[in-house]
Amino acid sequence: MRPAFLACLIALSTSTVAAPARAWHDGESSDRERPLVHALQTVGVKYRLGGRSPETGFDCSGLIAHVFERAWGVLLPPHTAALRKVGAPVTKLKELEPGDLVFYNTRNRPFSHVGIYLGEGRFLHAPRPGARVWVENAFTPYWRQRFDGARRLDP
Repeated sequence: MRPAFLACLIALSTSTVAAPARAWHDGESSDRERPLVHALQTVGVKYRLGGRSPETGFDCSGLIAHVFERAWGVLLPPHTAALRKVGAPVTKLKELEPGDLVFYNTRNRPFSHVGIYLGEGRFLHAPRPGARVWVENAFTPYWRQRFDGARRLDP
């Protein structure tokens, strides 16, 4: 991934404003970067159980399905249990690459939550009812303890 692109991505991911994602996108992103661009455009969208669009809101798996459909035209399974079987496995946090799906045990059941890894230790997700899509540090104790692995998808 190009260092300048990653720097812009990280700067935007720490911003509280959702709209600027379009401003820095130069139309020259690689296939691997495209999901990140679409993911960042969802920051600030409300959580909605079963939600699959920015207009109605997202749940965690709906967010992932939306991002990859927009980025690559790929229709992904609608639930985290099915998403955990797509792509190639990534088992260690230190092996994560931008665009990887990251899975967590947040409901006392493995693979109950999913997000997309942005790089530099950050991931984007639709966390819970009453919240909005946002970016978090994947290396905090809370998320490290709940990490169930990741999957790498190819365009």
